[in-house]
Order: sequence, then C-alpha cells, then structure tokens
Amino acid sequence: MHPYNIGMAESIFVFHNSRCSKSRCALEYLNEKGIDYTVVDYLKNNPTHLELESVITKLGIKPEALIRKGEEDFKVNFKDKILSDSEWIEAMVKFPKLIERPIVIKGNKAIIGRPTERILEIL
Repeated sequence: MHPYNIGMAESIFVFHNSRCSKSRCALEYLNEKGIDYTVVDYLKNNPTHLELESVITKLGIKPEALIRKGEEDFKVNFKDKILSDSEWIEAMVKFPKLIERPIVIKGNKAIIGRPTERILEIL
C-alpha cells in the first residue's frame, strides 16, 4: 500500500513522472515555497485500483477525466471506446502513463498541478 492512503492530513504527496516537464515544475514550485512532500513515482510503483479510486475521489472528478488522451497507450487501446468508471481505473492500473500528472495530494484533497499555481489551492 502506498503511503498516500494512510490519511496523514498534513502530509503532501506528489504523483510524479520525472520525464514530464509539468511534473518537474510542480516539485520545483514546492521546493521554492519550502514545502515538504513525498514523491510517488507512479510509473515504478503502479497504484492499485483502490489507490487510484481514492485519489480520484480526492480530486472530485470522474476517472476518465484523469486520462491523458494524447498518450500512445490511449490511442492504441482506448480511442473511441466507452468504458465504465471501473474500467477506466483498470486502464490506468495497466497503463500508468495514462494518468494525468502531476497530482498533488494533501489529506482528503488532491489537485492536478496544471498550471503549477493550482497547487496553492490545497496548501
């Protein structure tokens, strides 16, 4: 189980992809503000269905809204398909590159850090 499900209200977790410039910008932003956080490298430690469900609930969005539709995995496997919420979550479990990033999580709230300044909404 990933630590972001433990429920530590003041801890901040960042779903991060080091190859993504927006994700790197989010970490730089938090560093500039002097804010402590824990990086969740979701490509190396793929989240489970339940963990993604928890993050999506904290984001307050439908699972499909977290899908990066420009990714090759989406185009090859899911373009023009209609899936249930559970099926979209399973798609992200199987193909974690589909997960929008960066996601900043604090307690029971989460935000997609695009643009980076949106992170302030949960700090």
